[in-house]
Amino acid sequence: MPQNSNSRSASTAARDKEANPAPGAKAPSFTLPRDGGGTVSLADFAGRKLVLYFYPRADTSSCNREAIDFSQLKAAFSLTGTEILGISADPVTALDRLKSKHKLTIALASDEQHKALDAYGVRRQKSLYGRKFMGTVRATFLIGPDQRIARLWLKVSVAGHAKEVLEAAKAL
Repeated sequence: MPQNSNSRSASTAARDKEANPAPGAKAPSFTLPRDGGGTVSLADFAGRKLVLYFYPRADTSSCNREAIDFSQLKAAFSLTGTEILGISADPVTALDRLKSKHKLTIALASDEQHKALDAYGVRRQKSLYGRKFMGTVRATFLIGPDQRIARLWLKVSVAGHAKEVLEAAKAL
């Protein structure tokens, strides 16, 4: 299955392939605290398609844009029988502020313990201004009603991404 259209080196692609669950694989299960209280788990979406997107940090420009784009397309995703869940390492209070500030209609989950981030292979070493740290790589998984990964996008570029995922959900 194609990942995303960004060109990357063969070694980077090989590392990504090893670290992320591959298309056709059973999606790793999770149970996480969610915005507004309570929890959300992969099992909650059994029998439905799920867009599971991981983002680095709440209330930053690219993360806001991605959440807003998915929220604006939520009705179109619903017509395809697809739910949307965003996950970051932010605390629930930050997710609640983000949802309220931007009037988001999609669900957000907090993974402060990095269990889902690690299971999906999206927590990696990153570098910013020469400083290395562990952080979340922006990535999206389209999970089928059978809870298997149908498609994945790694190192996502936000512009147009939500629409591309919608087209993939329609085709699934």
